[in-house]
Amino acid sequence: MDLGLTGKKAFITGGSAGIGLAIARALTAEGAQVGVCGRDEERLAACGFPGVHADVTDPEQLGAAVDRAAELLGGLDLVVANAGGAFGGSLLESTPEDWARTYAVNVLHAAHAIRVAVPHFERAGGGAAVVISSITGWKAGPKSSYASAKAAEIHLAATLGQELAPRGIRVNALSPGSVHFPGGGWAEFERLFPERFEAFVREDSPRGRLVELREVADTACFLLSERASGINGANICVDAAQDHPSAGRLF
Repeated sequence: MDLGLTGKKAFITGGSAGIGLAIARALTAEGAQVGVCGRDEERLAACGFPGVHADVTDPEQLGAAVDRAAELLGGLDLVVANAGGAFGGSLLESTPEDWARTYAVNVLHAAHAIRVAVPHFERAGGGAAVVISSITGWKAGPKSSYASAKAAEIHLAATLGQELAPRGIRVNALSPGSVHFPGGGWAEFERLFPERFEAFVREDSPRGRLVELREVADTACFLLSERASGINGANICVDAAQDHPSAGRLF
């Protein structure tokens, strides 16, 4: 299936590693031009895409990164708000500052990246954005700050899908389950605790393996394409029917 992404111009936050980099590569394979931002200068230099150094929790830096990517690419059609993370522990082991930082790196960054992209989308005649949430956003699991932030991202996409539709802009959330890839957290967990990892996969993944990067990236490409023109404000889960959000109880 031709997704019609040839020549489209995309910007990805946190695009120099992991899921973001996989999406960047998949979009490129579909003929799109891609720019990324991240905080790690070394990863940015090695990722193979036009990169802009930015802390996504700083609205000024993030806004400048979106505009710079549009300048480098000659416009902007697509945005993937992929950057995310968690600070602090459980409710009683975290501080208000931990919660504020967790919301900033997840929800607030996604909202601001899309806000700044809107004028670029309108100049292009429309656009599409994908917010990378998590299985933890709709299945309760640790940590509470991260889980509630990811739930907020899902609702953010649903609301922006309605707000921006009259401008020809679609917004969807994509919620991966546990993703296994070389150098990732689950690969490290498997190395350190092979028996726990095997038990988690056996008990929580009906397919007998965790989700792979390509499965998340392929879904993101589809959602960003005109082939998904009827999908707006949705939360698309790529978790292979995983039962629990994480193996946090196993750590």
